[in-house]
Amino acid sequence: MIRYAVKYLKNVFVPLRCPDNVNLDDGALVLVRTEKGEEVLKAFLVNKDVAERFERCPKTPEPFDFIRVMTQEDMMILEELKKEEVTSFFKCKDLVKKHNLNMNLVQCRITFDRRKISFYYTAPERVDFRELLKDLTQVFKRMRIDLRHIGVRDESSIMDGAGICGKPFCCASYLRKFESINVKLAKDQGMPIAPSKISGTCGRLLCCLTYEYSNYIEAAKGMPPVGSTVMTPTGLGKVCFIQFLNNSVAVKFEDGKIKEFNKNEIEMVDADVNVDIEVSRITNYSTDDEKVDAKQLKQLEDDRNSSTGNV
Repeated sequence: MIRYAVKYLKNVFVPLRCPDNVNLDDGALVLVRTEKGEEVLKAFLVNKDVAERFERCPKTPEPFDFIRVMTQEDMMILEELKKEEVTSFFKCKDLVKKHNLNMNLVQCRITFDRRKISFYYTAPERVDFRELLKDLTQVFKRMRIDLRHIGVRDESSIMDGAGICGKPFCCASYLRKFESINVKLAKDQGMPIAPSKISGTCGRLLCCLTYEYSNYIEAAKGMPPVGSTVMTPTGLGKVCFIQFLNNSVAVKFEDGKIKEFNKNEIEMVDADVNVDIEVSRITNYSTDDEKVDAKQLKQLEDDRNSSTGNV
């Protein structure tokens, strides 16, 4: 039975092959052997239900081998290693500039045993880094060098940060795969179609537009469309905005006033009222703050190189 697991890249939990006589605290830092070499990871206790699902799942990752719990001496080595990663990052960045390569260096990682150094980078197109690799082998001797191309979404997933909602990046906290996203999802959810409102730090559409979409579709059932005439307790008006998640509808009246009603308080009617709600502006993918053209929207939807799976 699996007792422990470690959190690895892309929010994947990997079982930890640990001797029976070893007992770990939840959240303990441990040294493990991965396919890259010796790495420091955080171990978590696995309850019985999760362990059983691990055992049954055919896609459960191959367990990592436990080496030891991090000692005080190990922690000092780790601290020095982190400093070395920063120094190595800027050394590589200088070499990238020297060779005038169209690539953006994202991160440097060195295994605990210092046998492998990995450089993660994003690039809009294929990069010929053969000359760069020659220089790197002269700088980082006795270490295997790995230059790894990742997408802009991958870049956000391995960096710490908070989204416009104020919470940690979804891709860095629990999302394990990226879905294809298009602007229509934002429009259907009643969001302002402006890059600053619907895109993340990666410069692509927000991941939550996809996995929250079904909730909005369910909430939209029974809602009158924008521009339709409705009877309210106040009188006839036209729907000018919909708040899907709290079941409220904003209605504009002939005197120009706007009031919100619960969807159960209103009823669609076949009538005409002298109210202009600028439906065209709502569907033209623009806001008062930002004017958006089709090219900008296409860039937000562009999935090429947005995720490579190379993390």
